[in-house]
Amino acid sequence: MTSTDDRGTAYEGAPPRRVVSLVPSLTEAIAATDAALLAGATDWCTHPAGLDVARVGGTKWPDVSRVVQLRPDLVIANAEENRDEDVVALRAAGIPVWVTAPATVAQALDSLGRLCAVLDRPDPGWLTRAREIWADPPRLPEVRAVVPVWRRPWMVLGRDTFAGDLLARLGVRNVFAGSPDRYPKLAPGDLADVDADLVVFPDEPYAFAPDDGPEAWPQARPVFVSGRHLTWYGPSLVEAPQVLLVQLRG
Repeated sequence: MTSTDDRGTAYEGAPPRRVVSLVPSLTEAIAATDAALLAGATDWCTHPAGLDVARVGGTKWPDVSRVVQLRPDLVIANAEENRDEDVVALRAAGIPVWVTAPATVAQALDSLGRLCAVLDRPDPGWLTRAREIWADPPRLPEVRAVVPVWRRPWMVLGRDTFAGDLLARLGVRNVFAGSPDRYPKLAPGDLADVDADLVVFPDEPYAFAPDDGPEAWPQARPVFVSGRHLTWYGPSLVEAPQVLLVQLRG
């Protein structure tokens, strides 16, 4: 078979039977589709619970030699979570690498569909259900929000992000969606001037908490949400609207 990943790189050949995933959400997706395909995953691949596969380090600093030793037919990576130099090193070692880079929910669903087809497991039940749910998801009355993803320095969701599109489809308008940057940096003195109804704090990549974050945004109601449901694309998309709307309503 021949197909292309999100960066247009072709995968040619027989369906892979040994896959190493460097992306937690895609580890979950492959495990939910056919766990027997997984030969390895990162230390941060926490779903499904109890996944018993070889571990290859972190997403930003995987042990490339360990990945090579596992003799995968295919490595799964993400353009944001993984470094280009690791992708290049793996390909130089003769290992095909499939790179995802969705910036919208629709792109994520399409990307997942092409990946499952390459794995010779087209249209798994969870993906079919996710497509049905996101064709017409429930929505809040429109509210304006700022979405921090890091502090020291403060960084927020900007333009063209998967999480921003997901929130928009639930009725939450990101006030920084028109920024020239995907993850704008804000000076501490600028935070209180941001005009938003909500400040949406995910629990990853930075673990915001009631005593770590809201004090910097006194003008907006703080909301704490599941990072897995906000930023992961895979089986979590099935339950994401219900989980996030409950959290957003407070």
